[in-house]
Amino acid sequence: MKVEVVGLRRYFGRTKAVDGISFSFDTGHVFGFVGPNGSGKTTTMRILATLDDPTSGDAFVDGMSVREYPEEVRRRLGFVPDALPEHADITVHEYLDFFARSYGLKGLDRRRAVEGVEEFTNVIGIREKLLRELSKGMKQRVSVGRALIHDPEVLIMDEPAAGLDPRARIELRELLGALGERNKAILISSHILTELTEICNGAVIIEKGRVLRTGTVEALLKGDDGTSPAERVRVRSLGPGEELRRALLEIPGVTEARCMGNGTVEFESEGGEALAAGILQALVAKGCPVVEFLPLRPDLEDIFMHVTKGEVA
Repeated sequence: MKVEVVGLRRYFGRTKAVDGISFSFDTGHVFGFVGPNGSGKTTTMRILATLDDPTSGDAFVDGMSVREYPEEVRRRLGFVPDALPEHADITVHEYLDFFARSYGLKGLDRRRAVEGVEEFTNVIGIREKLLRELSKGMKQRVSVGRALIHDPEVLIMDEPAAGLDPRARIELRELLGALGERNKAILISSHILTELTEICNGAVIIEKGRVLRTGTVEALLKGDDGTSPAERVRVRSLGPGEELRRALLEIPGVTEARCMGNGTVEFESEGGEALAAGILQALVAKGCPVVEFLPLRPDLEDIFMHVTKGEVA
């Protein structure tokens, strides 16, 4: 199963919400969709989910065009919006059962499908509660369950972690990990980029409706295109942080240093491990009582801040 976005454009009058986006990912991949507010993420996802039509270009799910075969695409795809619609008089079980019926599931198959997603998303204990009574985290679980009710091979998730408390975010991350193990193709947008680094195989970074970078997380973090952010290292000393910062700035190769409190300083350098080792030796030679020296692996947040300018369409 492959998902492809090819030259996708969506204009609203003179506003170019999506301006020639192209990327692809496969079954078994969790792909992050990253960009500032107003960059075109939701519009692209809505087009993929057949909820909107592109001005030009196309997207394909398992070779099926979202423009020409929307019904076929819907059978292969589940969509998790950024918020579950409010329903005043329907329970969790009734809601999931309704969508199972909408997808044509009948009898024993429908009951098994509903019970399966209730168990998988861990909502069995709240299945008789009204949707309007649920917390944000529980609503997101129900929304994921609804998207999975017909066992789609592709899942599109628009800001599923928005507004969740720390525990709910951890539970959602575990749920996404389980979905990845089920060999789903997942496209997920989020502003919590450090968490995306942990769960994603790849990512697309967009701004002003255009793709800035795309590829596997490893390729993005290594900076294969030569635009990787500077290497960061955290140093902790028994002495004052300001003294450590000044000592670091006197060492060749250190481009920036910031006090983080409690004798801790984070510095940036343009070199690799060899330069980092030399900087540590120089600190020891200066008599700095270093107790921690930790290279910080770049994450999607670093890449995002490095390649975007905060512009909107």
